[in-house]
Amino acid sequence: METTLSFLLRSLAICFVISHPIIKALSHPEFPCKPPDHNTYAFCNTSLSIQTRALSLISLLTLDEKLQQLSNNVTGVQRLGIPPYEWWSESLHGIAGNGPGVSFSGSVVAATSFPQVLLTAAAFNRSLWYEVAAAIGVEARAMYNVGQAGLTFWAPNINVFRDPRWGRGQETPGEDPMVCSAYAVEFVKAFQGQKGKSEGGLVGKRVLREDSEDGLMLSACCKHFTAYDLENWGNFSRYSFNAVVTEQDMEDTYQPPFRTCIEQGKASCLMCSYNQVNGVPACARKDLLQKARKEWGFNGYITSDCDAVATIYEYQNYTKTPEDAVAAVLKAGVDINCGTYLLRNTKSAINQGKVEEEDVDRALLNLFTVQLRLGLFDGNPIEGQFGKLGPHDVCTSEHKGLALEAAKQGIVLLKNRIKLLPLKKAGVSSLAIIGPSANNITKLGGGYSGVPCSPVSYFEGLNTYVKKSYYASGCTDIPCNSDFGFKEAIHVAKKADYVIVVAGLDLSQETEDLDRVSLLLPGKQMSLVSSIASASKKPIIVVLTGGGPLDVSFAEADPQIASILWVGYPGEAGGKALAQIIFGDYNPSS
Repeated sequence: METTLSFLLRSLAICFVISHPIIKALSHPEFPCKPPDHNTYAFCNTSLSIQTRALSLISLLTLDEKLQQLSNNVTGVQRLGIPPYEWWSESLHGIAGNGPGVSFSGSVVAATSFPQVLLTAAAFNRSLWYEVAAAIGVEARAMYNVGQAGLTFWAPNINVFRDPRWGRGQETPGEDPMVCSAYAVEFVKAFQGQKGKSEGGLVGKRVLREDSEDGLMLSACCKHFTAYDLENWGNFSRYSFNAVVTEQDMEDTYQPPFRTCIEQGKASCLMCSYNQVNGVPACARKDLLQKARKEWGFNGYITSDCDAVATIYEYQNYTKTPEDAVAAVLKAGVDINCGTYLLRNTKSAINQGKVEEEDVDRALLNLFTVQLRLGLFDGNPIEGQFGKLGPHDVCTSEHKGLALEAAKQGIVLLKNRIKLLPLKKAGVSSLAIIGPSANNITKLGGGYSGVPCSPVSYFEGLNTYVKKSYYASGCTDIPCNSDFGFKEAIHVAKKADYVIVVAGLDLSQETEDLDRVSLLLPGKQMSLVSSIASASKKPIIVVLTGGGPLDVSFAEADPQIASILWVGYPGEAGGKALAQIIFGDYNPSS
């Protein structure tokens, strides 16, 4: 019979579950080498060398089983106790849902959203870059432990931001090969759990692997190799574009970030790009791919960008048949295809004598070597070094504080006439915040964003500093094709003591598969800014969002626009960071 105390405890537990609906039972990733039936294979024997274990596994596979390994979405080998595996997870500036390896449906429903890479890079702080990547790595491994992410992530993007119209420049560390190189080293070392000069600090040393120099906590991937900085512009598409690059430009500009990423960062993955380089598809450039392995010492796997093998035949018409495309990339050194092209066409390529089984074995050796370095065949990962990481290590106050710090360090003050900034909190009776992204948390992250933990809009952040605030969008969206909202915005501006206009870009203007055709503010945004500046009692503050350069010479020349700040895509803490800078709690770069 139930006692009064047990009844009360049960009732309290039920109430707790009802009031906390996002709490879910923890699940764990499937793993090979499970006892008692599948842990006696040589590839499960941790006393053997990684190469010996990888070769042993390859020797046990049939040809059809081998071919199943050549796609990002790998079918398991049930008879050997090897579960399916998804190679494609994303972690550019926080765990993102772009790849099928990541899910936010489970015990982890969000992850820390750090600033987009270009903004973090603008801090010019290698220690910060390391700490951010280490924090992302902790959350990635924690999500793996509950079955919501893989162990192999396709970041960082270290292409040089050469063309200011490029839609993905926001994802990169910028236009300087030296900065891109330095960022690559810090990100890869921290994310993979390798020791670096910047270890410790906010994240600590708990993530660093102890067993050997070859061990990996996670795998990072330097992409996109190489000379890639065009999406879809005019008559050109990234799927068929031929980048004509001189030998000097290749050595001075495009290759240094990748070389450094491999030689110093010890990246365990390299992704080849869609485009051709001097007439040959990047994924078929044996000279470049083998240079990475033989001269730079690359020890990892090479993946194509998604469907980049298919584009060789279908878009670029570089080969006469699909089998020729398969042969070209496998012979060049590609190990895995994001997509199913190798999966569907390699066997026929073998039957036609264009590919040998040994070519497949070479690819599998690289793939299994990385998985073994990750500890994937070492037994239950929950019992391993990183097994205690879990939901409590995601969206921590520590990581959210780091996201705020990264945003503050990256934001740049471009103009400050009459020393308008910082505003004195006691001297601001009211504030108007105007702009289509001023009160929209979905605009904070930029490309390759996940589900943020605690996003704060610009309006929300600034609102905490003043007693009275007003908001108007001005434009209905970033394209701003109508001046319908101008009247309300001007009315709000006239009422307020100080005015902040948030203008700039979002993913409707710049993103993967979308380049810009102009460096001006989209649509009627320039007119909105100028109209507000004319109507305001005092000179205004303009905040520029986005990851691409903008021509705001009109604002620079306007005396009614006293201050201009660039905030890029500042991540979930963007509203807090902007408010702290505007009200003088933090001094920005200039």
